[in-house]
Amino acid sequence: MKISKFVVNPFGENTYILWNGNGLEAAIVDPGMMYDKERVAVDDFVSKNKLSVKMVLLTHMHCDHAASAQYVADKYGVKVYAGEADKPLGQALPVQAQMFGIDVKLSSFDISETVNDGDVLMLNGEEVKVIATPGHTPGGLSFHLPDSNVVLVGDTLFCQSIGRTDLPGGDYHAIIDSIKNKLFALPGDTVVLPGHGDSTTIDDEKNFNPYVR
Repeated sequence: MKISKFVVNPFGENTYILWNGNGLEAAIVDPGMMYDKERVAVDDFVSKNKLSVKMVLLTHMHCDHAASAQYVADKYGVKVYAGEADKPLGQALPVQAQMFGIDVKLSSFDISETVNDGDVLMLNGEEVKVIATPGHTPGGLSFHLPDSNVVLVGDTLFCQSIGRTDLPGGDYHAIIDSIKNKLFALPGDTVVLPGHGDSTTIDDEKNFNPYVR
């Protein structure tokens, strides 16, 4: 699976496109685009590579990760998959924007289909395994592509850091448990693609992350 990254919005959020490189299916993960030029960049990439967007995957529903979830769903006629416990965050997108002082208009939205720990989605014949990783938000998810040796973790785990847990619904003990018992159970050479910043690996975080050593 090819994975392309777009850094968007004032928070420097990583929006990812999963695609196979030959013009077939694609998934957009955490479409946090807040401005027209960011949406155009993603749409142009989809068009240039003749991709058929099949789904939107949300690791969680904070506004910097879900701002354009409804836009993508409407434009490409696809479902938005996310964790059940994060539904209230989707309804509160406008309030979130106000709380962070973001001068953009966001609308409330609901996810199309909930996914749970252990569920498996298919994209281009490759498994996308759902891992429940609450802590940053109650319904936080990670998406593991074992054939590509990659896991997309949202704001659960960063390079030598972890997601904040001081926002509504955050739980420090839950995020540590998610990292140690879910993510660290993956093969050590698994590439970790976080919601902000640079990629890392499971082994590097086991060895060097001061929050979970």
